[in-house]
Amino acid sequence: MDKRDPEESLTTRRRRECLKCNKRFTTYERIETDLIVIKKENSREKFSREKLKAGILKAIEKRPVSLEQLNKLLDNIEANLRNRSSSEISSQVIGELVMRKLKSLDQVAYIRFASVYREFQDPSSFIEEIKILSKKG
Repeated sequence: MDKRDPEESLTTRRRRECLKCNKRFTTYERIETDLIVIKKENSREKFSREKLKAGILKAIEKRPVSLEQLNKLLDNIEANLRNRSSSEISSQVIGELVMRKLKSLDQVAYIRFASVYREFQDPSSFIEEIKILSKKG
């Protein structure tokens, strides 16, 4: 058994070996503390890494973003959320954090995510966001 603690990650990676077939495999362990997400309509739900991952996967679909980059992004966002003083976090805070991280990773994925998160209603919303992105970049 081999234990590794990646830097800046909430994940512990362990190499293991099956005692029956002797095949080696990897497991990933994460610290779980209850984070509560406060939604737009003030309802509350338990934070779900898988739900966050699904939203980001839609944004990075067919983009040159590796699985390793995605997992680092998710680890970074989750670590940021867990390091906050409160265990209740607004969905707006999460959305803005995801957009900030995506902007530096892949600008097309950023625009895709922003279009859903900010509920773009027409092409002019896309154009305005791209203009803002072009000025800063």
